[in-house]
Amino acid sequence: MSGYQRDLVGYGAEPPHARWPGGARVAVSLVLNYEEGAERSVLEGDSGSEGYLHEIVGAPPVEGGRDLNAESMFAYGARAGFWRVHRTVAAHGVPLTVFAAGRALERNPGAARAMGAAGWEVAGHGWRWIDHRDVPEEAERADIARTVATIERLVGRRPVGWYTGRTSSRTRRLVGEEGGFLYDSDDYSDDLPFYTEAGGRQQLVLPYALDANDFKFLIVHGFTTADDMLAYLVDTYGALHAEGAERPRMMSVGLHGRIIGRPGRIRALDGFLRHVAQLGGGWVATREQIARHWLSVHPPGGQ
Repeated sequence: MSGYQRDLVGYGAEPPHARWPGGARVAVSLVLNYEEGAERSVLEGDSGSEGYLHEIVGAPPVEGGRDLNAESMFAYGARAGFWRVHRTVAAHGVPLTVFAAGRALERNPGAARAMGAAGWEVAGHGWRWIDHRDVPEEAERADIARTVATIERLVGRRPVGWYTGRTSSRTRRLVGEEGGFLYDSDDYSDDLPFYTEAGGRQQLVLPYALDANDFKFLIVHGFTTADDMLAYLVDTYGALHAEGAERPRMMSVGLHGRIIGRPGRIRALDGFLRHVAQLGGGWVATREQIARHWLSVHPPGGQ
């Protein structure tokens, strides 16, 4: 088993007690992925257009030219969907974390300013929303630095979290070596934060989730209606809420302006936040808040 680099044990049968503020049973993290304008595009010098996570499910990407349909469906997320999510979250008075691609923010500085004005946490999501497996190491390193600088300039605050999504084998090490992040979220393996080695130090990982995520509207056999997603979110929160009576958990909810921001889907987000407020026991927090709490209560080496 030497050289096998996967941890299939984790916390095992006795996970640590999270001790969330206020005795909460579940730390709820809302995450808006802001990618529109950073996707694959011949306008950016790519060989073709983005073929992933837009409304024409299963359509092959257009190679060698622009796909105006795909471009406009992504544009919807920046032009209309973002603002619908913004209004919904503001109406509930809860915080939100944005996984923001630097290029996308650069193309819509008004949205970046609105994120900062709302007090949202803006974490890095790569310079562009592309697959990084074949990106050279020095290019990926430079893109991390460029994304950090762009977020700081447009939002007004340096990011302390990172999520690439479509990572290379080097991403976590490069994030650790950059040295300015409290956490990364390029992981789906747990219901609690944990530590791993990265860049010669202990890196806090806040796992993300692709099940409680609106991207399932855009895959075969995923969500079809707002009721589908709402029911899944309610069921997830219910299970974690019950477990949290003894061992508090963390729940991530993944969102995209071009997906949940459609008028027929936004009710899933609104209904879920109403449910959390009515049932109680939830701490709706940014990932930065969760990370700072975990670093204080369960510091590296002290678990």
